[in-house]
Amino acid sequence: MENFNWQRTDLIDESEEVVVHQTKEQKEKLEQSSGIQIVDRNAGRVKITDVLVDAEGEKQIGKKEGQYITLSVPTLTLEDQDGFTQLEQELLVNFKKLHESLSWQEDDKILIVGLGNRTITPDAIGPYLIDHLHSLDVIDEKFVMYAPGVTGQTGYETGEFVAAIAERLQPKLIIVVDALATRASNRLCKTIQLTNTGIHPGSGVGNQRQEISYEMLGIPVTAIGIPTVVDAPVLIADAVETMLRSIAARVAERSKPSSKLSLSSWQPDISKDLDMTLVQPIFGEWATWTKEERQQLFEETFAGSHTQLMVTPKEADYWIDRYARLVASMLMNWASEL
Repeated sequence: MENFNWQRTDLIDESEEVVVHQTKEQKEKLEQSSGIQIVDRNAGRVKITDVLVDAEGEKQIGKKEGQYITLSVPTLTLEDQDGFTQLEQELLVNFKKLHESLSWQEDDKILIVGLGNRTITPDAIGPYLIDHLHSLDVIDEKFVMYAPGVTGQTGYETGEFVAAIAERLQPKLIIVVDALATRASNRLCKTIQLTNTGIHPGSGVGNQRQEISYEMLGIPVTAIGIPTVVDAPVLIADAVETMLRSIAARVAERSKPSSKLSLSSWQPDISKDLDMTLVQPIFGEWATWTKEERQQLFEETFAGSHTQLMVTPKEADYWIDRYARLVASMLMNWASEL
């Protein structure tokens, strides 16, 4: 198959070099050969991945040199208050760690930039955040908040607006909040990425704009992103993967008593290692391909028709509002201790 680089994502731990190095031995080899350190840990229900990229690592995976922290609650739902509480707590802890080297003066300013288009729900988290910050009873005097809109609305590069404000304000820190793209449907609206490398607005959906970073502005830039969209072929590949693994699990279990003793409809465990050759007589050799190979097949099949289609959850407006409130609360708690 022709090799398309179609799996658009803004998340560091979904980049190809990181995805294929999951075991301890593979991570150590990656660190030695490519200058990329990966540390996985858990804090309650929150899964955290720390990725440190040096200059050599930047060349290897195309992600900027710096620190990336990804926090995820895989089982998160809109009604899951405990999940959101733990996610906010860990975001605050890691946000503090990321900025512990900065020393603050009483008159230092912090510029908060909410990127995105408020008229397109999955892209509106930045403007929503600014709205929530303005609606708080107590707004910290250190904060200057700004939602510049998008180039399609203003006719100007968002980075130019930010640069102009930064030059006039001379803030100690710039915090940029934006929606991201993911290549895994099960991470939609369940993940937050935190990085000190800045941001390329729109890069995850193939609409890369001017970079907002320390290199461009001479001011530290921290980016907070939440994945809200995924490529349509990814959803197809995920659905097929679930179907194939479910059938393989049922075939493997059909002769075992556990499947016959169930009083209700039996649901197989598809998360464990499965022998996919069990379904090869039914679906053919492609059923034994890796998930990535099937995704590649779907992309080639739908080339020219679905490759530009991005998908978001049907409750996107609720997710966006919830995350805007979460990030606003975290920033206020962080600022109160400066």
